[in-house]
Amino acid sequence: MSSLPRPAIAVIGGSGFYDFFDDDATDVDVDTPYGTPSAPIAIGEVEGRAVAFLPRHGRQHEYAPHTLPYLANMWALRSLGVRRIFAPCAVGSLRADWGPGTVGVPDQLVDRTSGRPQTYFDGGGVHVSFADPYCDELRSAAIKSEIEQLPLKAGGTMVVVQGPRFSTRAESRWFAGQGWDLVNMTGHPEAVLARELEMCYAAVALVTDLDAGLEEGTGVHAVDVFAEFKRNLGPFKELIRRSVSAVTGTDTCDRCRVHAGVSLPFELP
Repeated sequence: MSSLPRPAIAVIGGSGFYDFFDDDATDVDVDTPYGTPSAPIAIGEVEGRAVAFLPRHGRQHEYAPHTLPYLANMWALRSLGVRRIFAPCAVGSLRADWGPGTVGVPDQLVDRTSGRPQTYFDGGGVHVSFADPYCDELRSAAIKSEIEQLPLKAGGTMVVVQGPRFSTRAESRWFAGQGWDLVNMTGHPEAVLARELEMCYAAVALVTDLDAGLEEGTGVHAVDVFAEFKRNLGPFKELIRRSVSAVTGTDTCDRCRVHAGVSLPFELP
């Protein structure tokens, strides 16, 4: 790693998003106090900038949403020098007007998961600010990187469910009735772990389906979700590349620094 540039920015690819670099990249194996991450972390370049890429579910989709090594993933990225993260993911839509092929850049998150380790701080009285879970600077970079093939919606709430099953119709209608816009299985605890490690983080969500409560039929099927994601993967990757290029800073923004004046039980990597 000593001969490689330290990547200040990272991309965590979701379902179907298992590689990122067109040119050669170098794989780095990282051990953490929380085990190994989902896969070796690839370090390559985007417009001359060193970028880290981690496939969230592994390179062969080895990990289900509820079994992902979230703590290891985020710690590994931070230890390599990463301070800013784009997190592309597949989502269902809870709105009929946000159909498949729409990209959402949410500004709010609702956690409906259970049993997942979701903090590095099991003691010490550390409580991070999380009122605004996503970095405004990264969100702005993604929003201005919209491309013609994928209509983009700025703002909205993403509810994160436990998975790996999809929602019932009743659950889906309930989520929509709360005014929430997107449903996903991996956005938590990823976002809060990034905040605890003082890394900027923004979800960039590609809609693959209308959730079960929005339309009649047989409901959501994984094969259709993957097929829709694959259909839009090329332009979606281009949007993420443009987003990376649009980021001007390389360090954590002031808003995502949450430990000022707090005594931590350990040093951040």
